[in-house]
Amino acid sequence: MANDASTVFDLVILGGGSGGYAAALRAAQLGLDVALIEKNKLGGTCLHNGCIPTKALLHAGEIADQARESEQFGVKATFEGIDIAAVHKYKDDVISGLYKGLQGLVASRKVTYIEGEGRLSSPTSVDVNGQRVQGRHVVLATGSVPRSLPGLTIDGNRIISSDHALTLDRVPKTAIVLGGGVIGVEFASAWKSFGTDVTIVEGLPHLVPVEDENSSKLLERAFRKRGIKFNLGTFFQSAEYTADGVKVTLADGKTFEAEVLLVAIGRGPVSQDLGYEEQGVAMDRGYVLVDEYMRTNVPTISAVGDLVPTLQLAHVGFAEGILVAERLAGLKAVPIDYDGVPRVTYCHPEVASVGITEAKAKEVYGADKVVTLKYNLAGNGKSKILKTSGEIKLVQVRDGAVVGVHLVGDRMGEQVGEAQLIYNWEALPAEVAQLIHAHPTQNEAMGEAHLALAGKPLHSHD
Repeated sequence: MANDASTVFDLVILGGGSGGYAAALRAAQLGLDVALIEKNKLGGTCLHNGCIPTKALLHAGEIADQARESEQFGVKATFEGIDIAAVHKYKDDVISGLYKGLQGLVASRKVTYIEGEGRLSSPTSVDVNGQRVQGRHVVLATGSVPRSLPGLTIDGNRIISSDHALTLDRVPKTAIVLGGGVIGVEFASAWKSFGTDVTIVEGLPHLVPVEDENSSKLLERAFRKRGIKFNLGTFFQSAEYTADGVKVTLADGKTFEAEVLLVAIGRGPVSQDLGYEEQGVAMDRGYVLVDEYMRTNVPTISAVGDLVPTLQLAHVGFAEGILVAERLAGLKAVPIDYDGVPRVTYCHPEVASVGITEAKAKEVYGADKVVTLKYNLAGNGKSKILKTSGEIKLVQVRDGAVVGVHLVGDRMGEQVGEAQLIYNWEALPAEVAQLIHAHPTQNEAMGEAHLALAGKPLHSHD
């Protein structure tokens, strides 16, 4: 393996997704000499196969729904159908613009970008394209791929992953979505808007099962109203081809048939055959183990993003990459409070949250120490104008700070920013109640909820 010994980078990063490129940009900004290695496209899953394209599909679906429902606003419009090729062009144009911008940003920071499949070859080097790239420190950021189940083969045609769903050249007439988490409900929502008859199969008792149970129930009610079917509490057993589609059998013998089966049971780390274990990196079920500063057990190696067992969110990857870069540049690094990270599921209606659930709060603080309040969006003028329903639920430690904010309703993802500040600054309800929120906005509902929790409700009953 050829090695240019005269070039030793301060930092060699394997993987150019959210975590990897954030580490590269921040490290370069702080004066470190950085090499960034990526085998596919800069931007990784989030930009090309995740956050951005799925939200583009969901927005196209929202436009379709608005066209169908326009008469309730006094607007006469005709919905003529989905041009899936044009939807993909719109989606791809969004991706392309962001991709070009990101390439320019990396170049402007003087990051050495290397396109190729890298492999960890020592605690301080990565082999790529027949060359050995040396660094004083290595960051592993190789991301994740869609998971499947034993015996369930993804063929890309009838049994598909989220990657395939993003480029499907047709709108399926019927679809089964295996998994009622974030990925599953987002695709179910978009497909329903496009006209697909959708059934979600989730083995746990609720959709979006990591969210507060109240949020799950509100989403289930909204999905029923939209005609999205779901089967909860029974696990998948098998799938087989039919004459023109797929038949899914559950553990209780119940069966479902559809044109396509989307396997949306989550994503697994990309770590196999990349040299990690050979170099002594501690791992568990394919994940690289790290401490709160993203350090592995090997002093010269850190890891970030979907490769480590933290929240699989692009903004978490950004934060972890920045943390590593700042630590290596000698700045004071602050560990991430993962409860304080905003989480958004972009289905219709949206589900957003920050902090902990009511159940978790009772577990941590004791049931008698936890106070909750629900503010119905029916009392919010802007939500009424938008014809959306839902709730803001607050979880508070009695006489103390708000430790959980849980939101369901259209555009609630845009409200989670203030919720993040409330949680992370350990705000008391009375402190938030003093703030004046613009009227009429959906953001005003956050203020109203805290007014009520502080004991002085305005547009809600005592």
